[in-house]
Amino acid sequence: MARYVGAVDQGTTSTRFIIFNHSGEIVGFDQKEHEQIFPGPGWVEHDPIEIWTNTLDVIKGALDKTGVSGSELAAVGITNQRETTMIWDRLTGKPYHNAIVWQCTRSRNICSELIKTHGQDGFREKTGLPVATYFSGPKIKWLIDNAPEIRSAAEKGNALFGTMETWVIWNMTNGAHVTDATNASRTMLMDLKTLSWDDDILKLMGIPRAMLPAIVPSSDKGFWGRTSKNSPFGAEIPVCGALGDQQAALVGQTCFNVGEAKNTYGTGCFLLLNTGETPVVSKHGLLTTMAYHFSGQKPVYCLEGAIAVTGSLVQWMRDNLGLISSAPDIEALAASVEDSGDVYFVPAFSGLFAPYWRSDARGTVVGLTRYANKGHLARAVLEATAYQTLDIVEAMNKDSGVDLTSLKVDGGMVYNDLLMQFQSDILNVPVIRPKVAETTALGAAYAAGLAVGFWSDTDELCKNWSIDKTWTPLMAEDVRSTGFRKWKKAVERTLNWEDE
Repeated sequence: MARYVGAVDQGTTSTRFIIFNHSGEIVGFDQKEHEQIFPGPGWVEHDPIEIWTNTLDVIKGALDKTGVSGSELAAVGITNQRETTMIWDRLTGKPYHNAIVWQCTRSRNICSELIKTHGQDGFREKTGLPVATYFSGPKIKWLIDNAPEIRSAAEKGNALFGTMETWVIWNMTNGAHVTDATNASRTMLMDLKTLSWDDDILKLMGIPRAMLPAIVPSSDKGFWGRTSKNSPFGAEIPVCGALGDQQAALVGQTCFNVGEAKNTYGTGCFLLLNTGETPVVSKHGLLTTMAYHFSGQKPVYCLEGAIAVTGSLVQWMRDNLGLISSAPDIEALAASVEDSGDVYFVPAFSGLFAPYWRSDARGTVVGLTRYANKGHLARAVLEATAYQTLDIVEAMNKDSGVDLTSLKVDGGMVYNDLLMQFQSDILNVPVIRPKVAETTALGAAYAAGLAVGFWSDTDELCKNWSIDKTWTPLMAEDVRSTGFRKWKKAVERTLNWEDE
């Protein structure tokens, strides 16, 4: 009897498999990190074979640890790091190149040329996105332009493009080449209103349509295939749910009503606001994107503020500077001082994402004096996440015309009490953490479970959501306004570092 739903969470730094029961509670879990490859400044890659091998390992690990058999799973969903781009051979399954990660800036020259000819917002009306290195389309063009064997294979119809959920589904189902609407909306190639690839943009970028996967609902009753009995599942299980990681967290947080928002604190930070069945065009540097699309229902859209570097800044403190031995240690180090000592850290390692969209920016630390110590730097690192979120909320309030009254949060950093309290202080609204904070994987599980009737509807999902902890603002208004003003000055110092 099917008592559970499984979710593959293929993230930027690791891959996980999580098993959920009908109440949305975790009953099984396994995780494995993969290598971060940095071929040059601003370039980031992943090995797709390593990621698929890790996927198999964590599926087996979670099932073995819990004693759950594959036959007890009603369905499998996938959530993934979005925009990360790879191309592989249709016949052999071999990748032509490492996956180019969403953070990678190697397509900057391609984007600069597109901006010169079409403007930063030349594709925004159709795609909801500005021209930026962040998105998959320019990454595909870079691969085609710089790897001759890809161009040749593409012309013959043998090269397949996919984001990471496409890669996992293709391997898991023995050849289904699909992408869900949320991931397709992050390519800069999909028309938001028709949910189809745009031929004009494909022609402009020189991307053959035959490379691209079919665009399918996020929760698909006509599922894409089944797992193999020879796989770690040991059973044929429907694969029928997929969402980009941030949209998955929106679903996992049950933000199904217009005006509900969530913020996920992971490698980067991503704040999404449900805007309903009509896409809202941003005039303040946000992204208009898909929220989710369930079989038989109208697609739902959202506004998104994307921040490239938050949790990865803590990793940088650990791995590159050696100031902490593990990521959680940063909270105690930051708590060793009363404030940041007037130090501000703007982590524009891959340029600045929303609401600035400046690929010429690079990271900077300002306000240093002989008074500053590693505790102040640690505190500035945490505060950078909160200030970047405030930048997004300010833009979101302007676009939506509605002030945020509270913020649902999830992701690994939400267990850092110092950060969450500062986030509430600087936003001046309550910050709410749910009991099940693994909302990204939960959203993918919900998408798959809805497709097979494991959960009947979104009302049933909402009953699973409950509060674990709430932080309320304690900061004086003059301290808040002064801090944000100085943050804005620090952001200005990052601009125009990289020459065109």
